[in-house]
Amino acid sequence: MPPKVRELITRLERAGFVNRGGKGSHRNFVHQDINKPVTISGKPGDDAKKYQVRAVKEVIRELIK
Repeated sequence: MPPKVRELITRLERAGFVNRGGKGSHRNFVHQDINKPVTISGKPGDDAKKYQVRAVKEVIRELIK
């Protein structure tokens, strides 16, 4: 079962990312140590897409290095 969009947002916020807003259901999360933003789309209760889960895992892994 895929995680919910709200769970991805929580993971990003715990890692120090800040929501810089976006259009519609899109949210752009930025971090001072990462050059490119991570965009998460969808309502908080929606199931996250595979590419969204992958993007969050990759950016958090890059932050830990």
